[in-house]
Amino acid sequence: MRKQNPTNFFLDSRILTLVLIVLLFDATSTNAQEVEDEREFDYAEGSKKGPRRWGELKKEWAACSNGGLQSPIDMSNERVQIISKPEKRNYKPTNATVTNRGHDISLQWGGDAGSIFINGSEYPLRQAHWHSPSEHTINGRRYDLELHMVHINTNPNLKNKIAVIGILYKIGKPDEFLSKLMSNISTMIDKKDEQRNLEIVDPREIEIHSKRYYRYMGSLTVPPCTEGVIWTINRKVRTVSRDQVKLLREAVHDYAERNARPLQQHNNREIYLYGPAS
Repeated sequence: MRKQNPTNFFLDSRILTLVLIVLLFDATSTNAQEVEDEREFDYAEGSKKGPRRWGELKKEWAACSNGGLQSPIDMSNERVQIISKPEKRNYKPTNATVTNRGHDISLQWGGDAGSIFINGSEYPLRQAHWHSPSEHTINGRRYDLELHMVHINTNPNLKNKIAVIGILYKIGKPDEFLSKLMSNISTMIDKKDEQRNLEIVDPREIEIHSKRYYRYMGSLTVPPCTEGVIWTINRKVRTVSRDQVKLLREAVHDYAERNARPLQQHNNREIYLYGPAS
């Protein structure tokens, strides 16, 4: 039996170590690429899947690039028409779940959570989700958080089937409604598609009552950027704690600093401010 040269053994060990390092690096790179490929879109500036490229990613997302009624926009007083008209909302508690969708945290109601009435049509409440910072701005000011309450009317004869209520928040006292969800959200950090059953959630606990609110015709602010969405933005700005905003961003962990779409062209759209005539 031939005795192995200690020098050769040392060289063989180094070569084996280098091979293992290369294989490990290659496997890590492959896994990273797979994670990146799983994202259909993101919010990172300059990304190939960022907001400015959404319309190029899929044929059915073309409106994100060439649509004329895209959201969000700035609510400028110079463009607003004031209308004195009350808004009818009728919400009720029902079972719900909270889900980490990868790009945001979403709250979905499974039963009858009530509805909002617009121009005589009823829009049942389906889900809510958060964006930080705010997507809409008021007179150029961007706030720290924006909640979207999504309502959908499935009547095939209705032209505009989606109505969204937007609520803006600035840093201050914690939001009481969000405080009730924090423990569940904290268990979903970096867990895409993770879901928690919340049993009964009352949407009336969301502070949405405001004497004044903006309304305009826009689109979804995420792909496919569907147009014909009736937007209602509360004029009154609520408060949320810095820790609450931080948790909402850490939970999705999508590597972007924000999950807010940039402002879109106004294109001479009409914006109405509903409220007291004064």
